[in-house]
Amino acid sequence: MSKSNIPLMPEPEPKAARLGAKGRQAKAVARLAAVQALYQMELGGVGVEAVVREFSDHRFGGGVEGESAEAAGPDQTLAEADEAFFGELVRGVVADQGEIDRAVVKRLAQNWKLERLDATVRAILRAGAWELSKRADTPTEVVIDEYVELAKAFFGQTEAGFVNAALDAIARDVR
Repeated sequence: MSKSNIPLMPEPEPKAARLGAKGRQAKAVARLAAVQALYQMELGGVGVEAVVREFSDHRFGGGVEGESAEAAGPDQTLAEADEAFFGELVRGVVADQGEIDRAVVKRLAQNWKLERLDATVRAILRAGAWELSKRADTPTEVVIDEYVELAKAFFGQTEAGFVNAALDAIARDVR
């Protein structure tokens, strides 16, 4: 039998590709919540377990019973978050912050300091860098695209382009 007649098993899809639309959305919402939590921790000096507990107790799970999504406000979208992934991401960034910050600083322009960046951009870069370095099960393109979209939601195209370039460079360093 020649090699060309042997049927090949298809390559398994990456885990992230097998997630349904609901699973992808839950991870995207968890990323947004993680960026919000990291921002809140930095500006408010709140500890990681306190902020994870606050999100779990008060922000995840939907609005007040009987309220419409419009009446519940912007936190209503957090109801669909992957809470386990959120907790892993926030705790991971905090636990590995020294390593993550060095990876980010390495990709900033010469003489730029991390503190010079907007706190939201810092939170986005830290979360993205952590996910790139610690969650190899998520494709690089997915991680970068998700955090670029978050940057676009908070800022304009300039910051989104900056986040894209920085995370792309970090991905080349860590993957």
